Amino acid sequence: MNMSFRARMSTLHTWTGLLLGWVLYFMFVTGTLGYLDTEIDRWMKPELPRAQLVTTPEKTLQTAFNYLNTVAPEASNWLIQLPKNRNQPYLQVHWKPQGEGARQSELLDVNTGQPFATRETKGGQLLYQMHWKLHYLPRVASDWIITLATMFMLVAIVSGVIVHKKIFTEFFTFRARKGARSWLDMHNLMSVTTLPFQIMITYSGLVFMMFVCFPWIISAFYGPGEQNKQQFFHDVFVSLPDTAPTGVPADMLTVPALLEKVSPLMPTGRISLVEVEAPNDEAARIAFNSGVAESLLRSAEIITLNAHTGELVMHRSQIDTTARGFRDVMLGLHEGLYAGPLLRLLYVVSGLMGCAMVATGLFYWVKSRKKKEKKLAPRKDLRWVQAINIGVVLGFPVALSIYFWANRLLPVAQANRSDTEVALLFAAWLVTLLIAMALNTRKAVLCLAALGGILYLLLPVVSASTAPRHLFNVHLHQDWVLAGFDLAALFTALLLGGLAWYAARRKEH
Repeated sequence: MNMSFRARMSTLHTWTGLLLGWVLYFMFVTGTLGYLDTEIDRWMKPELPRAQLVTTPEKTLQTAFNYLNTVAPEASNWLIQLPKNRNQPYLQVHWKPQGEGARQSELLDVNTGQPFATRETKGGQLLYQMHWKLHYLPRVASDWIITLATMFMLVAIVSGVIVHKKIFTEFFTFRARKGARSWLDMHNLMSVTTLPFQIMITYSGLVFMMFVCFPWIISAFYGPGEQNKQQFFHDVFVSLPDTAPTGVPADMLTVPALLEKVSPLMPTGRISLVEVEAPNDEAARIAFNSGVAESLLRSAEIITLNAHTGELVMHRSQIDTTARGFRDVMLGLHEGLYAGPLLRLLYVVSGLMGCAMVATGLFYWVKSRKKKEKKLAPRKDLRWVQAINIGVVLGFPVALSIYFWANRLLPVAQANRSDTEVALLFAAWLVTLLIAMALNTRKAVLCLAALGGILYLLLPVVSASTAPRHLFNVHLHQDWVLAGFDLAALFTALLLGGLAWYAARRKEH
């Protein structure tokens, strides 16, 4: 059959969007929520106070050194994150014990120097990591699935632009209650409105995964084999020159002396992260990293000193090569850590519209196929595709509410508490998929939307009964991060309640 170029692009657009559409929707939802990981972390650890940001590092760095010298004086590595911005609102320390021990971390109170006593939870970090590291899957498998889904997304965007020759006309067109046509109009509206964002986020996502989809880049310059691959990553990403503990104890310079040594090279107010290799050892080295959250560049300026003499060992600028600079800009755009409040809001809204873009595309495909084949015998495969659509698009947000409920209702002292929260999230998602498969389309939407609406509506009430600071006493504690989460839950409940009301009034086709 002879097909025009646009017809071929239409077929390509349809199948690239459909084959990994459910994965793409999952990536958009978790990516959008992961962008708010710090705020979600705050809500899921209600024991934490308001953010403890500092402008100068001297006292805070001394607090971190005092704690690490107490709990891990012979660790192989220290890492100190200073509370500089919303992305890092608390002083956080990490240390790697000698040998094979796992890395440990704590959030410290800058006033007392003691760890905060918080419940065990993976918080918003779980959602951020699920966006690019699918949970329960081996890393190799998740890397390739994410890479393929991103590639398919880029192909779908380019072919979609080619298909819609009246792209701007269709942007202003929406025909309600027209079945498949309405789904297509909504899909076009979501796509065209956020087209620059979708192109940027997809292309930069591929740059993130470039070493997965283009591994020959490494072998071409470093040679094949795992050892050469590790050498490449060491050369590109290492922040400290190689050093190994000698086993000979030696006192490091004091914090004021170290800052005095680094200040001519980097204003101390820019220091965001400090890394110490072989602390309290004769081979100790210390690296001061500038912040990346305020800059579009994803990499930091790094100054490495001998921790005993203050002698300069290495000074790496933010941009040392054009290729690295380009990659850093792409990663910075993708993560959006540099953005101020208004631009962050635009990121979130664009991410949510991306979720709607993928969802409406999935539903349009089923609706259009049903319309074409309505004179034929009903196809069972379309029934199952529609059920999975509902279970993914509507079921996953409902399951997320269970994740938040579990955070508030599970005993704080329960062993493996964070793993139980995650297990309940995926168990709830499985239940929503079974509900979508057991009921017809209208009843499944009605059931899941009503259930989700109730769960999100009651979530602020549960929070108020289990945490000292919440939406209903925000006038006392002024912590608008916690209150904002509860308000977002109420808004979600309103949307799901409206969908349930619509489904209850609508006749089943």
